[in-house]
Amino acid sequence: MNDHDIRTAFHAARAAGLRAKEAAEAVGLSEGGAIAAHLGAHDAPLQAIALRSDWLGLLQSLEACGPLMALTRNETVVHEKTGVYQNVSASGYVGLALGEDIDLRLFFGQWHAGFAVAEALKSQPGMGAPSLQFFDRHGLAVHKIHVREQTDLNAWQQVIERFTEPQATRAFVARAEPVAAVSQPAPDAVAFHTAWAAMTDTHQFFGLLKQFGLERQQSFCLAEGRFTHRLERAAVRALLIEAAFDGTPIMVFVGSPGCIQIHTGPVKRIEPMKMQGKAWLNVLDPGFNLHLREDLIEHVWVVEKPTDDGVVTSVEAFDHRGELMAMFFGARKPGQSELPAWRHIVAQLQQTRVGATA
Repeated sequence: MNDHDIRTAFHAARAAGLRAKEAAEAVGLSEGGAIAAHLGAHDAPLQAIALRSDWLGLLQSLEACGPLMALTRNETVVHEKTGVYQNVSASGYVGLALGEDIDLRLFFGQWHAGFAVAEALKSQPGMGAPSLQFFDRHGLAVHKIHVREQTDLNAWQQVIERFTEPQATRAFVARAEPVAAVSQPAPDAVAFHTAWAAMTDTHQFFGLLKQFGLERQQSFCLAEGRFTHRLERAAVRALLIEAAFDGTPIMVFVGSPGCIQIHTGPVKRIEPMKMQGKAWLNVLDPGFNLHLREDLIEHVWVVEKPTDDGVVTSVEAFDHRGELMAMFFGARKPGQSELPAWRHIVAQLQQTRVGATA
């Protein structure tokens, strides 16, 4: 299929109501691949311009644009946060954005291609709201940035002009089929528990997994009953409703291969919704939206990690493929203890944990 045919088929799928990722898949492409087919001069409803791969410089330049909407998603969750891109920095391929509202952990080694995109939609006259969209080498979206009403459009256009590569092309490679895991000797549970108990910072957990050759949920199973506990699938909804009811500020982490996006603060409007055979659990607040496929939750865990500031507790949801969907914490900063109100919510959830008795 040539680029013209891709553009025609993609637009037809979009006109039928499919989201961009779904429309690309309907054409047999990754989302990044479908966007790349819109580079150059043409009259299709979607226009795309390739961007230079100075990701740090580009994100740092966005502060002048004022409020923007940051979007990070995985297969089952979309996290949308409106604010200003501030305090963006990097060490090697790992970056941070530490604005008042835009809080990101950036893994630039996964950022392969970026585009400035505008699309004509039936719901909007002219071209739709412009965006910057970034993809990994497989064409999977790692982060997107959308214009809001308060955005300085002149500053936005200057960013695009500064970082554009108008003659560039972008290619993607298909993801390889997952390789069956090689059987490994069972880890020493006593040694693992001892190492877990010795943690002084939550970030040490990643090193712990590497040291013992464990995947995240494998480690939870190995620590079950001491540091981890299984919850019912409905726990995520219960958590959000309880936090909204009593005003407890929480942290919501959602990650793609190239970015983790964090909301810190209260949640207020919790809206479960069924649409086209899918069950969505939504947070619909000014400045923060979360859309989580509640019907695809397979496992929910309470996880307790010791730190110098006391135990830090998370609630983590995984989908039917074993992929991490989202993580929830009580709002806190380094050096602070966990909120008693958050511990109360978790304690309430654990009364209905899997295997619990009344």
